[in-house]
Amino acid sequence: MGFSEKALGSNRILFLILVCFVLIEISTGLGFGGNDPLKMILEDSESQFAFSSRSQGSGAMEADEWQMVEKKGNQFMVNGQPFYVNGFNTYWLMVFAADQSTRGKVTEVFQQASSVGLTVCRTWAFNDGQWRALQKSPSVYDEEIFQALDFVVSEAKKYKIRLILPLVNNWDAYGGKPQYVKWGKAAGLNLTSDDEFFSNPTLKSYYKAHVKMVLNRINTITNVTYKEDPTIFAWELMNEPRCPSDPSGDILQEWIEEMAVYVKSVDPKHLVEIGLEGFYGPSTPNRVQFNPNTYAQQVGTDFIRNHLVLGVDFASVHIYADSWISQEISDAHLPFIISWMEAHIEDAQKYLNMPVLFSEFGVSTKDPGYNSTFRDTLFKTVYRTLLNSTKKGGSGGGSLLWQLFPDGTDYMDDGYALVLSRSPSTSNIISLHSTRVAIFNSLCTWNCHWGCKKQHPLEAFLSTDDA
Repeated sequence: MGFSEKALGSNRILFLILVCFVLIEISTGLGFGGNDPLKMILEDSESQFAFSSRSQGSGAMEADEWQMVEKKGNQFMVNGQPFYVNGFNTYWLMVFAADQSTRGKVTEVFQQASSVGLTVCRTWAFNDGQWRALQKSPSVYDEEIFQALDFVVSEAKKYKIRLILPLVNNWDAYGGKPQYVKWGKAAGLNLTSDDEFFSNPTLKSYYKAHVKMVLNRINTITNVTYKEDPTIFAWELMNEPRCPSDPSGDILQEWIEEMAVYVKSVDPKHLVEIGLEGFYGPSTPNRVQFNPNTYAQQVGTDFIRNHLVLGVDFASVHIYADSWISQEISDAHLPFIISWMEAHIEDAQKYLNMPVLFSEFGVSTKDPGYNSTFRDTLFKTVYRTLLNSTKKGGSGGGSLLWQLFPDGTDYMDDGYALVLSRSPSTSNIISLHSTRVAIFNSLCTWNCHWGCKKQHPLEAFLSTDDA
């Protein structure tokens, strides 16, 4: 039996356990008259657990089954119903899709993610000036690489996985802002810092041209323009933007204000987020206590201020206790993660009125003292903290683990790679969380239809901590 079948079997078992749980609850005397919402919940839940149909790649869906993700207040919505983000990162999909010898790994990632109920993937929509570059020089593109990105988008749709697509990197991996500065210097600009990416008019024009090119791209496989494709969950302005040359945050703030509006002018239909790590800055001195270290407030980012920008739809936060606090695994990591998450969930609800997505979290197997039990505990902590918010209608919008790999891609591993077939305990935790997410979405539908104030029998399942 292959990996996907094993994972699929686990999910079917989970569903059967869930049904038994409900039957026990019913036998204790909880019932409903008239139209039975419980039956509807079970039917809806069963459809959400039908990972087999998703994982077989049955082709394009009907338009009415695949609609844009929207934001209403502090909730993500699809077709008028709340949508909880349960996802993963695999940044290298476009590069792998560009080579026939590795293209199958893109399909494998989506198959395996779908088999454990993950529904959103974050992957790069950029590769600037480097090996297999999408953008070889300003506004000059490699059509073969663009077609590889087309394949990623079309394959994601087959497996009912939505995409968050960052448009440039802060770091030099895959080009990023250092490559834009190199291009500027080659064009004769007098540039002395990579941070001039955020302020130099010519470099900003390069970035805008890239935005326009990607958003207006017509997919050669689906014939759907990217800016019209519901497969795309959101555009991300930049992966982990920082501007340490200006700790006041003014330069980065102005760039965010300009680029968020520009992206919306090209594509008003999709959601937009910044791509921040979540560090608090000068505008909120009462919140810097939640930062992992003092350096975090010197990198030119400012979580609340940055997100109070026209055109930004939801907040993003990353979670790396092993990078920010201590590389060695420590008992201090988990309390930090909880306080870090709860602070941002509170701010997103109280000040921003938007969802917050914890768009990267994980732990490196290369850390001193690492063990799989700690990783499992970390995953449980992130998932539990989010569901505690979500159950109360809070701003916790979901999470994306860093990062999901299929077998045979070890040479790309940065230490954080999760291969589901080699990590059964973590895989089970993800599957269980997916089950709870499906129940949560069903409960929201049920409450919308019946407005019942009595606790639904499935709600207790959301509160359990076992995996």
